[in-house]
Amino acid sequence: MFEFEIFTDSSADLPKEIIEQYHLKVMQLEVTIDDKEPVLNKDLDIKSFYDQLRAGANAKTAAVTPGYFEEHMRVCLESGKDILYVGFSSGLSATYNNGAMIIHDLEEEYPERKIYHIDTLCASAGQGLLVYYAAKLRETGLGVEKILEELEKVKDYVQHQVTVDDLFFLLRGGRLSVASAVAGSVLKIKPVIVMDKEGHLRNVAKVRGRKNVLKELFKRLKCDENLQKLNCVCITHADCIHDAQLLEGMIKAEFPKVEVIISDIGPVIGAHTGPGGLAVCYLGKEIKGK
Repeated sequence: MFEFEIFTDSSADLPKEIIEQYHLKVMQLEVTIDDKEPVLNKDLDIKSFYDQLRAGANAKTAAVTPGYFEEHMRVCLESGKDILYVGFSSGLSATYNNGAMIIHDLEEEYPERKIYHIDTLCASAGQGLLVYYAAKLRETGLGVEKILEELEKVKDYVQHQVTVDDLFFLLRGGRLSVASAVAGSVLKIKPVIVMDKEGHLRNVAKVRGRKNVLKELFKRLKCDENLQKLNCVCITHADCIHDAQLLEGMIKAEFPKVEVIISDIGPVIGAHTGPGGLAVCYLGKEIKGK
């Protein structure tokens, strides 16, 4: 077995098959729907979750708690394993800082163990892409320090091209004014949102119509792709698998040898994108956020 475990967060939106295949340790953020009891991300049915949002439910998210980190990391350390924690952008959540705080405490308690952490400054498919890369490097026998170095080299180049279908979810999140949300909905305007080097989201374009925004996401990938290094594109979707498959088809037609991973946008990210959210992430030539 491996000498170290890879920890990440449920915000990475990786498919269950990859999580199980690579024995990843996924720390769970919490989701609260309509002021009910908080539920761990993994315990929510994704289809039911988006149906509730469509029906008007309000969802809030909370970071992975320090106690949750400590409980699961301690089990790993007690078993004699080292740790690499690949965390959710500190620009969007307190999760990474909670994990780093606990790691600092555990380092003092387990001086014989190697415990590393990296703020990916990424989310959803972007974070998932880095975790997947780390897992594949571990399969080759590469040590934890070398994997950490490689993640540090590439993390600023992980491009996030994101759109949403319902502008009112951006309004709820404070990223859009009421007037813009109403006008944009009437005109069927779809935003293109990217993540910058600091791990924050920002709007960079507005496109009219859903089909046109999918073409725009693909166009941006073609203009700034460096697929040879990772040879992988991750697409996540908020209950809009057909659109994800359309985008996959565009990518495979242009880059037939590239691996395309499609997975759900989980409740943690989906609470902010709403149904119809779509993200495509890949390694670019330029530093992300342009």
